[in-house]
Amino acid sequence: MASPGGAALQRHAAVAVLRAVAAAGDLSKGKALHARIIKAAHFDVVLHNNLISFYAECGQVGLARKVFDAMPFRNAVSGNLLMSGYASSGRHKDSLALLRVVDFGLNEYVLSAAVAASTHVRSYDMGRQCHGYAVKAGLAEQAYVCNAVLHMYSQCAHMEDAVKVFENVSGFDAFAFNSMINGFLDRGQLDGSVRIVTAMVGEVEKWDHVSYVAVLGHCASMKDLVLGGQVHAQTLKRRLELNVFLGSALVDMYGKCDRAHDAQCAFDVLPEKNVVSWTAVMTAYTQNELYEDALQLFLDMEMEEVKPNEFTYAVALRSCAGLAALRNGNALSACALKTGHWVHLVVGNALMNMYSKSGSIEDAWRVFVSMPLCDVVSWNLIITGYAHHGLAREAMEAFHCMLSAGEAPSYVTFVGVLSACAQLGLVDEGFYYLNTMMKEVGVKPGKEHYTCMVGLLCRAGRLDEAERFIVNNCIGTDVVAWRSLLSSCQVYRNYGLGHRVAEQILQLKPNDIGTYVLLSNMYAKANRWDGVVKVRKQMRERGVRKDPGVSWIQVGSDVHVFTSEDKVHPQMDQITVKLEELINQIKSIGYVPNFDVVLHDIEDEQKEEHLMYHSEKLALAFGLIHTPKGATIRIMKNLRICDDCHVAIKLISVVTGRKIIVRDAVRFHCIDGGVCSCDDYW
Repeated sequence: MASPGGAALQRHAAVAVLRAVAAAGDLSKGKALHARIIKAAHFDVVLHNNLISFYAECGQVGLARKVFDAMPFRNAVSGNLLMSGYASSGRHKDSLALLRVVDFGLNEYVLSAAVAASTHVRSYDMGRQCHGYAVKAGLAEQAYVCNAVLHMYSQCAHMEDAVKVFENVSGFDAFAFNSMINGFLDRGQLDGSVRIVTAMVGEVEKWDHVSYVAVLGHCASMKDLVLGGQVHAQTLKRRLELNVFLGSALVDMYGKCDRAHDAQCAFDVLPEKNVVSWTAVMTAYTQNELYEDALQLFLDMEMEEVKPNEFTYAVALRSCAGLAALRNGNALSACALKTGHWVHLVVGNALMNMYSKSGSIEDAWRVFVSMPLCDVVSWNLIITGYAHHGLAREAMEAFHCMLSAGEAPSYVTFVGVLSACAQLGLVDEGFYYLNTMMKEVGVKPGKEHYTCMVGLLCRAGRLDEAERFIVNNCIGTDVVAWRSLLSSCQVYRNYGLGHRVAEQILQLKPNDIGTYVLLSNMYAKANRWDGVVKVRKQMRERGVRKDPGVSWIQVGSDVHVFTSEDKVHPQMDQITVKLEELINQIKSIGYVPNFDVVLHDIEDEQKEEHLMYHSEKLALAFGLIHTPKGATIRIMKNLRICDDCHVAIKLISVVTGRKIIVRDAVRFHCIDGGVCSCDDYW
C-alpha cells in the first residue's frame, strides 16, 4: 500500500503528464493515463479536474463531460473547466444547461463563464439572473464578473443596464471601457461613447490593443481626426506592435475622416496584410468617392494572392456603382458566383445597388428574386431603384409585396414610396403614408420625406401649397426642397413665385450654381434677356462659375468622357457627321431645336450649333457608332439634362430603334420608342 507521501507524489506526476500531453495534443497518451487512473480505483478531485481540462484542450468536450458526470463530488473548478471547454467548442447553450444540474460551488470564475455564455447566445434574461446571483453572493464587484456583466449588457443591447453597473462600481480595467465604447458604437449612441472615451483617457493608464481599436472606432464614427491622430501617435510612441486589427482600425479611422491618403499610408506600413486590411483600405477609397483607386486595389490584392471575402466584393461593387461601370460590375458578379460569395446577403445587396445605379434595373430585379435571403435593405434597394428609374408603379408593387412578406418598412423605405407617389401624382396617398402609416410603424418623418412631399405637391401643380408646406414643416432651410419648388416654377411657368423662391435659396446658399442656372433659364424662356444678363453679372461678382456639362459612356472596357462643345476628341469628325445625320433624321419627324435653353443672346444658327454639341448628344453619337445594332446605350451625366437634349434623345430612340438610358444629376431617364420613364417631368 502506497504511503500518503507516495500517493501525493504520484498525483503530482500524473497531473504533470496530463498537462504535457494536453499541450502536445496527444490524445492517445492522455487516454492511457486515464485508464491507469481508473484502474487504481482511487478518486482524486484535482486529478479528475485535470482530466476534464485535458479532454477539453484536445477538443473532446464530450469525454470531458463523461469524466465530470462520473465524479462522486465536484468543486467550482470542475464546473469552470467544463464550461470553458464548452465555450472553446462554441457550445454555449450546453454551458448554460450545466447550471441547471449544478452541485458545485459558484465562484467568480464560474459566474463570469456563465455570463459570457449568456452573451454569446444573446440571452439577456439568463445573463441578468447570473448578475442577480452575483449581487446576492457578494461577487458582483469581482473584476471577472463585472467585466463579463458589462460585456453582456452591451452586446444584448441594454446599454442603460451597462451604464448602471459602470457608474456604481469603481476600478474598472481597460476591458470594461472597451466593452462600453463598443456597446455605444454598435447602438449608434455616440454621445455615450464620448463620455466613456473621455473617462478612459483620464483613468486608464495602460491600454491594450483592443482599447486602441475601440477608441479608433469611436474616432471614425465621430470623424474626430484630432483624437484619432493623437491615438495613432500614442501607438507609435509606445512602440505598440502594429497587428492587422490595429492597422485596419487606423485605416478605417482615416478613411471615415476623409483622409484616404493617410489611410493608404497606414495600410502600407502594415507588416502583415490580410483580407480585412485590404478591404479596409478599399473602403476608405470608396467612402471618399475614389472609386477607380478602390477597384485598382482589388486587382492589386488578387496579384498578392489574397482571396477576397464577401465584404471585399461588396466594397468593389459599391465602387462600380459609383462609376456606373456596368461591365466591371458584371465581371465582379461572375467572380463572386464562381467563388461562392454570390449567396451572401451583403453581396446580393451590393449587386442590386450596382445594377440599379448603372441603369440596369431589370438586372437588379433578377438579383433580388434569386437571393436566398432578403432583408429590409434588399427591399429598400428595389423600391428606391424602381423609383429612381421612373418606374413608380413597380416601386409601389414592390412595397406592397414587402408588407405582405412581413418585413417592417424603415426610414429609407418611405423615401422610395413617397418618391413613387410623387411620380404618380398620388397626393392623398402620399399624405396617408406620411401622417398615418409612418406613425403606425414607428418611423419618424425626416427632411427627406418632407422634401418628397414638396415634390409631390409640385408635380400636382399645387405650387403655393408646396411653399406653405415647406414653411409649416420647418424645412425652410432645406435648399433641396426649395430647389424642387423652383424647378416646378419653371415647368409651370410661374415666374413670379420662381423669382421669390430663387431669392430664398440664394439667401441660404449664395453660391448655389443650380439656382442661378434655373433662374437664368426662366428669364430666357420669358425672353427677358435683361434678366439673364443680371443673373450672369451676379455670378461674376460672387465668383460663381457653372460647371461644364460632362457625360461619359462605357464601350467595351473603356470609359469615354465628353464635355459640352468638346471638339478635341480624336473621333470628333465621325461624331460630328453622325450628329448631323441624326439631327436631320429627327427634324423630319418633328424636332425643333429649343433655343430657350441657350443662355446666350446670339443668332439662332449659333444657338443650334451650340445645342448640337451638348455632352450627352456627343456621348450618344459615339455610342451609336461603336455599339452593335439594337444594343442598349447607357449615358451618365454630371448635370440635369436640358429640355432640348431630352426631346432630341427621345426622337433619336425612335429613328434608331434603340433603348437609351441617361442618368443625370436628378434621376434616370429610361427612353424607349420615344417615351421617357420620367413622363417629361424632372
